[in-house]
Amino acid sequence: MKQFVYGAVFGIAVGLVAAALTMPKLMLKEAASPLGYEETIEHIQKKVTDGGWKVSALMRLDKSLAKEGKDVLPVASFKICQPDHAEQILRDDDARFLSVMMPCSIGVYEKADGKTYISTMNSGLMGRLFGGTAQQVMGGAVADETAEFVKF
Repeated sequence: MKQFVYGAVFGIAVGLVAAALTMPKLMLKEAASPLGYEETIEHIQKKVTDGGWKVSALMRLDKSLAKEGKDVLPVASFKICQPDHAEQILRDDDARFLSVMMPCSIGVYEKADGKTYISTMNSGLMGRLFGGTAQQVMGGAVADETAEFVKF
């Protein structure tokens, strides 16, 4: 019996460590862009608007930090919204807490290797985790459409 308890505790501990190490990689996606930094921004902006979404903001975080005397590699964050999808989530009282993740974001940045990268939230996984309206909207249309915005 004692060995079973030790084994169960060890198994749970290993499972928790594995989850802690893999969750960030599951929740967020990162991919290298075949284009340069500015070209990647232009490409995504066009695909977003052509896809029927709105660019609520394009924040040049490196430039904002430069005003404060901070020097970082180029990094931008798109805030994008599709009003029909947003309405579905915000009309549902059980899903309104997701407003903290709205509008959707896409990151574009350079790394020290000189390459440009794109990061997005894994909307499909996030939708499945929350269930209900979130699963229907985020796990469906939002996941499919935002994946198209970062294809080249």
